Amino acid sequence: MNAPEVIQLTRPRVLLPTCQRNLDGHVFHAAGRKYVDAVRMAGCMPLVAPATEADAIDELLEFADGILLTGSPSNVHPIYFGEAVHNPALPLDLERDRLTLGLIPRALELGVPLMAICRGFQEVNVALGGSLHQAVHEADGLDDHRDDETQSLESRYGTLRHHVSVEPGGLLEQIVGTGEFKVNSLHGQGIKQLAPGLRVEARAHDGLIEAFTKVDAPAFNLGVQWHPEWMAAANPISVKLFAAFGAACKAHQARRFGC
Repeated sequence: MNAPEVIQLTRPRVLLPTCQRNLDGHVFHAAGRKYVDAVRMAGCMPLVAPATEADAIDELLEFADGILLTGSPSNVHPIYFGEAVHNPALPLDLERDRLTLGLIPRALELGVPLMAICRGFQEVNVALGGSLHQAVHEADGLDDHRDDETQSLESRYGTLRHHVSVEPGGLLEQIVGTGEFKVNSLHGQGIKQLAPGLRVEARAHDGLIEAFTKVDAPAFNLGVQWHPEWMAAANPISVKLFAAFGAACKAHQARRFGC
């Protein structure tokens, strides 16, 4: 009898859905290098996924051991939560919306590990039936969470702007091991109505939701409003977050191959 074949697993593959960028009249599928680097730091292989047809989502997920939803200058189109555009000057990306808003519930259903950052965090909430403040700074009782675009990127993303309070007993507390830490959170939009099934994992000092998870999903999932990918290896909280995500992707890969 022949010995059973031993499967040699490669690094888990993490999909990064792209944004659409117009450069000199040419449209590019783009994903920020800082997110690609963070996936590598998590011990995974980044796969940049262009916008595709909604009926190809399952085909895409056949390749995925995890999904990272990135931040972006663009906003989720408010048509997906029943509102008109508040500020037409702000960028939108309907092609990304069409991919991610279908991808998110399917990935959660199938147990594909999911980490969502900034725009990605907002996408998860909208995809699952929640809504957004289109201008957080205009909402009663909430602070202005926007960044100062006259500053350098190093200053904007490297500054820890405020504390978040971690909800006790949740996934985030389990990962980071502390009840409060500072974050580089910079955004114009934010969670208005939390989607059904999502649990708050952290809040900013003004009460705005900064992290959540879908508690009944069969695998790891975490959304954060701040930017843990920025200089991730130098930030102990970021290191823990991406280590947890990477471990979940490895576990999902092992399940897929029956190891």
